[in-house]
Amino acid sequence: MTNPEQHLSAAAADGRALTRTERLDRLPVTPKHKRLLLGSGLGWALDAMDIGLVSFIIAALAVHWELGKSTTSWIASVGFIGMAIGASLAGLLADKIGRRQVFAATLLIYGIATGASALASSVGMLIVFRFIVGLGLGGELPVASTLVSEFSPRRVRGRMVVILEAFWAVGWILAAIIGTFVVAQSDNGWRWGLALGAVPALYAIYVRAGLPESVRFLESKGRHEEAEQIVREFEAEADQAEFDTSTPPEEKPIRGGIWGPDLRKRTTAFWVVWFCVSLSYYGAFTWIPSLLVGQGFTLVRSFSFTLIITLAQLPGYAVAAWLIEVWGRRMTLSVFLGGSAASALLYGMVAAEWQIIAAGCLLSFFNLGAWGALYAIGPELYPTHIRATGTGAGASFGRIGSILAPLIVPPVLAFGGNIAVFGVFAAAFAVACIAAFTLPEQKGVALA
Repeated sequence: MTNPEQHLSAAAADGRALTRTERLDRLPVTPKHKRLLLGSGLGWALDAMDIGLVSFIIAALAVHWELGKSTTSWIASVGFIGMAIGASLAGLLADKIGRRQVFAATLLIYGIATGASALASSVGMLIVFRFIVGLGLGGELPVASTLVSEFSPRRVRGRMVVILEAFWAVGWILAAIIGTFVVAQSDNGWRWGLALGAVPALYAIYVRAGLPESVRFLESKGRHEEAEQIVREFEAEADQAEFDTSTPPEEKPIRGGIWGPDLRKRTTAFWVVWFCVSLSYYGAFTWIPSLLVGQGFTLVRSFSFTLIITLAQLPGYAVAAWLIEVWGRRMTLSVFLGGSAASALLYGMVAAEWQIIAAGCLLSFFNLGAWGALYAIGPELYPTHIRATGTGAGASFGRIGSILAPLIVPPVLAFGGNIAVFGVFAAAFAVACIAAFTLPEQKGVALA
């Protein structure tokens, strides 16, 4: 183990003392990094479990409550409306009061509301609860990725954020398991499924007490003693021989906010990617169980297919986590978006069971790898004082796509069937791919 005082005295090659940010960037991955990643990741997984459950629940309610596609569309979309509002507000709050506090608060909000959704006695009541769930859920994701990104060592930052995003696959797999073995088994199975979503409310207590606050945030608020203590705790767990002593590429000073002269181009591209990916992902995966039922498969069989398709998310994240430090953020994001476009088009044309599963697995693989790369690149696009605002605003705009996605599926399906639905999603992925190519490459760049 290294002595932090020794590290500070011999820190910089140019004779100056390293800043706390530079000290964090040079660290190897320590047990504290792993605990932070696990703590944030479990919250991420629980979020994904909630969103995943909705896709199974609307399919079940369509059968048990005899709901039409327009009604089930609104049950899904209202949550995304809440997510759009939550992402924007949480990003602003995280830059004002801290990442950790907002992270815990959002977990608490959506956990309680999800548990309460299990008691809904009407569609209207369920829609209200799903809106509140969305407020919490939308705020949690960009804040968690910002927190992990700001603590991650520079040379592995992209990989750590992708690993964080990989917890999403864990949550979706849990949702698929609950959907298959709980929701599909009885008329009230959907209630038991939602009741399990109350777990995050308890988990929020642990998050609030156990995770460190962002050092960059603390410094921006003049809380230097707290920031120094946290950095020393991370340094105390590191071996000095493993410190990264390479010089990072210099980042040019940034003028203005996210729409200032230096950032408006990347913000535009970032928002386009967010919108198109959200439209396609939530449109496809929210509706796949219901579309399979509409093709004549039983509820249990449809949910089983979805479970298998969901498992392909894990290798998608794993490959993206490796490539993002080999190819860079922009290339990895673009390639996975291109693969998502091709997979969506293929899924719209298949009919046989094995073809549905194969095409669905490809879509799951490429789409979730793209999500990992998107969350990795987002926090690196903005300096500390507007980082959470920038990522939250992008996520908020993306939620417009997720709001529209469940609503456009019924009319497009009626017009041209599955091929038309997934053709729209393929086109959106293609637009996102083009926009991703215009983003700056931030591999190895120190966070401003």
